[in-house]
Amino acid sequence: GAFQKKGHSARVLSPEEAEKLAKDQVLVSEFKQLKLEKEAQKNWDLFYKRNSTNFFKDRHWTTREFQELKACREFADQKLTILEAGCGVGNCLFPLLEEDLNIFAYACDFSPRAVEYVKKNALYSTERCKVFQCDLTKDDLLDNIPADSVDVVTLIFVLSAIHPDKMHLVLRNIYKVLKPGKCVLFRDYGLYDHAMLRFKAGSKLGENFYARQDGTRSYFFTEEFLSQLFKAEGYEQVVNEYVQRETVNRKEDLCVPRVFLQGKFQKP
Repeated sequence: GAFQKKGHSARVLSPEEAEKLAKDQVLVSEFKQLKLEKEAQKNWDLFYKRNSTNFFKDRHWTTREFQELKACREFADQKLTILEAGCGVGNCLFPLLEEDLNIFAYACDFSPRAVEYVKKNALYSTERCKVFQCDLTKDDLLDNIPADSVDVVTLIFVLSAIHPDKMHLVLRNIYKVLKPGKCVLFRDYGLYDHAMLRFKAGSKLGENFYARQDGTRSYFFTEEFLSQLFKAEGYEQVVNEYVQRETVNRKEDLCVPRVFLQGKFQKP
């Protein structure tokens, strides 16, 4: 079972959790930090090599959580052009294309291997989808997508994998291809999510930023940080809130607190 609430209050830590985080102040060495940044693409490629297309579940919740995918249409069968920034192996992309026949999707990912998996998927069709490899922090999206041509951009569990100093570059890049008046739909890890509390000592890269064992990285967002990030690049905030879920594992009698940040940011 799962219990979910949305709002603007961050999750409150238990005394044990607060003590664990307070103790964990030693940062990974600068040498290792630079190595992780340099090898980010390689580490994600290896992640997809190990897990192939089996790691993430298909995300059939997208249309439920993001009514905008329907609401941004002016009439029922209007064709929508979307960009899935950081598409992975297509867990979000293919359910969407299956459910909605009036979508054309651009999709890109950092990992060349992930892009190959998308192209090999039986549902992949160049008539409905254009997928390409792209480092969103430095490769210009305009090389693959016309300016001001996209109705909706989904940025789902992508920004957290990027160094906080470079996140603004991603938002700036996306801004160029988004139509005025249209939105970025955002969902990612929130502050004090269960995953953040499970990192062992010696994994910390910076404030709310950690390295996993496989060399991939994860940032945990606060509402304030996300708001400032988008506003600094010219977006207007429509929605920005924590989604707190308590996932109950009855077999092990465990209550797992999941925290995500969900938002909608508009290009004026």
